[in-house]
Amino acid sequence: MPDCLPARGADVDFGFSDEQLMIQDVARRIAQEKIAPSAEHHDRTGEFPLENIRTLGENGLMGIEVPAEYGGAGMDPIAYVLAMVEIAAADAAHSTIVSVNNSLFCNGILTFGNEEQKQLYVRAIAEGREIGAFALTEPQSGSDATAMRCKATLQDDGTYLVNGKKSWITSGPVAKYIVLFAMTDMDKGARGITAFMVDTEREGFHRGKTEPKMGIRASATCEIEFTDYVIKPEEVLGAEGEGFKIAMSVLDAGRIGIASQAIGIARAAYEATLEYVRDRKAFGQPIGAFQMTQAKIADMKCKLDASLLLTLRAAWKKGETEKHGGRFSTEAAVAKLTASEAAMWITHQALQIHGGMGYSKELPIERYFRDAKITEIYEGTSEIQRLVIARNETGLR
Repeated sequence: MPDCLPARGADVDFGFSDEQLMIQDVARRIAQEKIAPSAEHHDRTGEFPLENIRTLGENGLMGIEVPAEYGGAGMDPIAYVLAMVEIAAADAAHSTIVSVNNSLFCNGILTFGNEEQKQLYVRAIAEGREIGAFALTEPQSGSDATAMRCKATLQDDGTYLVNGKKSWITSGPVAKYIVLFAMTDMDKGARGITAFMVDTEREGFHRGKTEPKMGIRASATCEIEFTDYVIKPEEVLGAEGEGFKIAMSVLDAGRIGIASQAIGIARAAYEATLEYVRDRKAFGQPIGAFQMTQAKIADMKCKLDASLLLTLRAAWKKGETEKHGGRFSTEAAVAKLTASEAAMWITHQALQIHGGMGYSKELPIERYFRDAKITEIYEGTSEIQRLVIARNETGLR
């Protein structure tokens, strides 16, 4: 019997715990009171929403799955999904920052870091005092991470000298700490990649220009460069040569975050559309009464619900994996692929139903449309998700 199905005779419980609902309520309150009212401003100006991020951190939302001893909320992956959806429904850019801090930064250090690294790096990020980033992509290596050229050379004193560039670094312009992946042995390919912790205030670290993006514009993104940047032995994350394994594990978790983000964007577009089709009249009746509009609404609802359930399944599997071992890469890829493509389709239909008003910046529909696209691209494109799913299912490489 496939592991995605319950055992015969078992009850399926879709209820959430009081703790999960509590963090959802906190996220919803901040999203509605702080994030939504400022979303248009941040999208228009590209200004990084530092004040709102601080508020999210103070309320445990920058380290949802981080244990309390490291400054986090001590919640589970399902609570993370519920909170992310609420934040993304208010503004996708804010949810991008939250996702990177939770999934890509804190998760990797909690899983592979030592006690000193957890206390030094995770606490500051989880409490919202600092911003974290994840540096894997390079100008010439996106989906093919093993083609990276950024190099960390071991010195006689045990330090590493880093030289090279990384691109499309989310939160790069404002990050205090970065999880960096660099080649320590070019001849070993994937087994020659090592993960490091980077302090961006140290000599040898340089930030490039902030990228002018189509969507998630308040989530600052830039290229970074290392010139003889010195990394100390205690700043190695995991063991030398384990970087690729760490990156892939972290991306599995990150894909649950992006799926949640896509659901939030899609939900916002769907709810706005429901209101619009009830109020907008044509030919003497609400446009929601027309069968073509009703068909779109039905399909939007189905895709939205399917995305949420698949993402909750992936989050549940992640929690089970943390308890008992195993992998959740297939479930995460299925959730990310389904939710991101659903978000793109739903926002497209929402814009179409709104017509000219949807195309206008007077309504947030065009922002939802622009923001949705990135969910099909970062943390593994839709094409990569399909490869992951098919290879895991067939066992063929």
